[in-house]
Amino acid sequence: MQEKSTYRLQGSDLSCIRDDRVLFEALSFDLVSGQVLLLEGKNGSGKTSLLRILCGFREPDAGQVLWCGDAINDSQYHADMAYVGHLDGVKKELTVLENLKVSLALGRSGQYSIAQALAKVQLADYDDVLVQALSAGQKRRLSLARLLITHNTVWILDEPFTSLDKQGIALIETLMAEHCASGGMIVLTSHHDIELHGVDVQRISLS
Repeated sequence: MQEKSTYRLQGSDLSCIRDDRVLFEALSFDLVSGQVLLLEGKNGSGKTSLLRILCGFREPDAGQVLWCGDAINDSQYHADMAYVGHLDGVKKELTVLENLKVSLALGRSGQYSIAQALAKVQLADYDDVLVQALSAGQKRRLSLARLLITHNTVWILDEPFTSLDKQGIALIETLMAEHCASGGMIVLTSHHDIELHGVDVQRISLS
């Protein structure tokens, strides 16, 4: 991973309109390596829409998103970004190991091997288990394990703590703090009060 100071994600005067309703407008932020941006607000306030804009899944109705000074479509941003949405994004008919092998084949190798990532998310003994046999919390941890085996500076997470118990939440918070400490950055939505000790957390409230 490059030096922390080389990474910068900016939103400049972003606006989003859905069904003739303005979800947000003139929204700006400036995020650098090691920081977290937490999006807060009630359901329907535009949090997921903003994440989709930051992923490049849809264009903003006004403004732009910049990665290291360049528009995200004119940079290597998409190779540096990973997204985990409401759905876990894993194939239930494949095993835990097979799912991670697919993810690794589609991305660049990250800091952890598959075995190390499974140990990190407490699924070390589940290699050959079909995903359909996992609990909801285990599926969520598997989806987050994909972030550990691929090289992605920016994690964009939509309600990452869904289906997790207190132990699972604490585990993911630890992984998030480690990612920031190693030069990464995170944008997320969460109804859970996150505890990331030593991490600079910015907050944007959408109403």
